[in-house]
This record gives sequence, structure tokens and C-alpha cells, in this order.
Amino acid sequence: MAARLLANLVVISAGVMVRAFAQAYRQALTNASKNGVAQEAVQNIRRASKAMTESEARQVLGVAENTSWEEVVQKYNNLFESNAKNGSFYLQSKVHRAKECLESLYRSKAEGPN
Repeated sequence: MAARLLANLVVISAGVMVRAFAQAYRQALTNASKNGVAQEAVQNIRRASKAMTESEARQVLGVAENTSWEEVVQKYNNLFESNAKNGSFYLQSKVHRAKECLESLYRSKAEGPN
């Protein structure tokens, strides 16, 4: 009889704790959305994950500042294909992001200062 009473008490206590936690979590989400904290955190994560500096891009592709665009594309093709065959998707995406970063820089240099 005592064991059954103790088991019921544990089950009821666990149910109360789960409901309290769920309610606190919902309230925290509500407070975060009111303050704009959630949206700001998501935007910071997106910016940080996509941003690659010129020096990092050059380091990933193994090119110098005075390298021509054709050589950059050749390096990109070699690295991209070798990672597609037996490399990792992460490295392949880094190579692609590096090419995108340098492509925008070479494009802006080709257009010249306006």
C-alpha cells in the first residue's frame, strides 16, 4: 500500500514539474519575442555563418592577392571536384563560399570605382 502511494506521489509530482517547465518555457519565448531578442540572435547567427573574409577565402583556395581570376577558378574547380569525390561536404561548402567571396571582390575591381 505504501509503495503504491509513493508511486502515485512521484507520478503526480513529475506531471506538475513538466507542466511548470512547459509554462516557463512558453513565457520565456513570449518575453524574448516581445524584446526582439530571438530575431536578433537568429540574424547574428546568419551573418556569422555566411561571412567570409577575403584573407580566409584566399587561404581556403590557396591563392595570393595578385592571382588572376582564371587561376582562382582553376583552383576552385580542382578543390571542389576533389572534395566531391572523396572529401567532405563541409570542405566543399567552404571552397564554394571562398569562390563566392573572391568573385564579388574581382567583380568590384573589374567595374572600378564609380
